[in-house]
This record gives sequence, C-alpha cells and structure tokens, in this order.
Amino acid sequence: MFQPPFCPNPRCSEHQKPRPNFYIRCGFYKPICRAHSVPRFRCRSCNRGFSRQTFRADYRDHKPHLNTWLFKLLASGVGLRQSARTMNLSVRSTELKARKIGRHLRRLNSRVNSHLSDASAFHFDEIETFEGQRNTRPLTVPVLIESESRFIIWSESGTIRPSGSMPAKRRLLIESSNKRYGKRSDQSKQVIRRTLQRGARMARQACEIVFHSDEKLSYPGLVKRIFGSGSTHIRTNSQVARTLWNPLFPINHEEAVMRDLMGRLRRRSWLASKKRRFLDIALHVHIAYRNLIRSRFNTDVRSSAQLLGLMPRRLSFGEALGWRQELGNRSIHPLSLTGRDASKPGWKAGACAA
Repeated sequence: MFQPPFCPNPRCSEHQKPRPNFYIRCGFYKPICRAHSVPRFRCRSCNRGFSRQTFRADYRDHKPHLNTWLFKLLASGVGLRQSARTMNLSVRSTELKARKIGRHLRRLNSRVNSHLSDASAFHFDEIETFEGQRNTRPLTVPVLIESESRFIIWSESGTIRPSGSMPAKRRLLIESSNKRYGKRSDQSKQVIRRTLQRGARMARQACEIVFHSDEKLSYPGLVKRIFGSGSTHIRTNSQVARTLWNPLFPINHEEAVMRDLMGRLRRRSWLASKKRRFLDIALHVHIAYRNLIRSRFNTDVRSSAQLLGLMPRRLSFGEALGWRQELGNRSIHPLSLTGRDASKPGWKAGACAA
C-alpha cells in the first residue's frame, strides 16, 4: 500500500523532515484515464490535500497511457511525426510529451550514477552531427562510457565551427547562417570537460583509472587535469581498422548503436534536431534505455546499470517513467512499490522493493 514519503507542499514543515503518520487517508478517486482508483491523503500540518498521483512522473498528463508507448518508439529510432501518426496524436502534443519524458529521464540518469569499483576503465569519443542544417551548423557530441559494462556515463552536445572544404556556395550559406543565428562558437572543450567531470565524480574512489581515446591533441591535458596524473591514458589512432581487436571497439560499437537507435544522430536524415537543446533531451532518452532497460548485449540478461551494481534488476519502460525525480536525493526509487523507499544520497542495489 502506498505511503507518501513527505508532504508535497514545499512550505510545510512535513516537506523536509516528515514525522511518522504526518498524513491522514481521505479515500480514493477514480480517474477517467486509469482503470484503478488513486488514494487521496491530507497533511495534518498544512491541511493540504494530495494523492499518490502527485508523486508520479505523469502527474497532470493528458493520456498518460501513451507515455510508455512513446518512450518505446523514441528508443527505437522512430521520429516524432511517425510517432504522432502511430499514436493518433498531433505532432505538437507528441513533441511536448517527448520533451517531458526526456527531462524526467535526464534526472533519473543523474540519480542513477554512483561510485564505481576500485579499478575503473573508460572509453571516450566524440560524434559529429548538426542542428538545423548540416553544412552550416555542426555539433559535437562527446560520449563517455564505462568500458566493461558499456554504461553510458554522460553525453551532451556542443556547437563547433564549420570545417572541411569551403566552396563559394557553402561560404555564402555560412555567412547567411551567421547573420541569422550569430557567429558560431566552439564549445568542444567545454562539453568535453563537463562530460569527463561526470566520469571523474563516479571514479573518485577508484585507485586505478584507465582511459581510452583517440589521438586528438586536446585530450591528454584534459584527462590529466580532471582524472589526475595517476590515471593511465591509452591513445589509439582513429584510422586503425574498426575490428574487435581495436582498443577503441567498445566506444565505436556504442556510437554505432546510438546512430542506429537515434534518428537525430544519423549522418543524413531529416530527423535531425532543429535546436541543440532538443538533441540533449533526446540523448537522455537513449541513455536511460541503454543503461536501465536494455541488456548489455543480446546474449546478456542484465543491464549495464545492473552489471555495475547500480540497480538490482533491469527496469521496464513503465518503471523508468514511474516516480518523479526532480526532488533530488529525496526522490522515490523507480523500483519502489510503497513510496516509502525515498532514497538517501546514493542509491544502493537491493535497497528498494523490487
């Protein structure tokens, strides 16, 4: 039976430090969009009413039964327009629902990250894609994974300047784009630094760190500065054949999976993001699917998060979209059944009702 972990009113004394039995039960209500009744509660301190739905990620959603369906479509590389046709929704409704799902999963991904083992190995690389127009508005997408489990630690996009051959027609397009959007800045080092810092926080208790990347000149300094001089940085030429014996095979394989399951990252596709911030939201849909729901390989039964001990088992799509995660360390664990398993800092495998 669901037990509210705290009062949802941020001004109430029971919000930060709830006492036992701070609430009273006030019956149920039957929503139109659900087959089961939802319990109601009332806080004894502030007299505010709330329900179990207040703590759910689909709180105040129209057609919440479509959330899991849309998550599956987006995680399978289906575009927003085709998803809208499949679910019989308007494109705008599908866009807004997808963005809400992506923001929720971004919070969940941040909550799942925890400390790694004593010996940690990472693979790192960048994917080049674009926003809006391919030859004038390129983007870089750094990707950092844990080597053995293929757990995607972090990924985000950053603007870069156009490069390559510059025929007259392309120069005119770039000038026109600069007038409309402003001169394009190079955010490559900034997004790489933020991505590596995520890995460093996860590996801060590790006594040995091995880092794999290609031979880009800016990588050694960033790795040494963020991971420390005690880390081992192994560099491999990116022109080496991409076979199983290539030291960069784990990250090359993971990038291929990302391009396959994310239409926005395909090299030539009309599914490309019109704005960079929407690509960042879509990245976290893929990260949550890859880390928490999908098995590491087709022959495995465990997810990447499960292999690292961050989750006791693989999540279902519905569980990943279950409890709200914007309350930080006080958010309810996605595998909690009662709501009382509001997590303490750092989730532990098996600490929830599974």
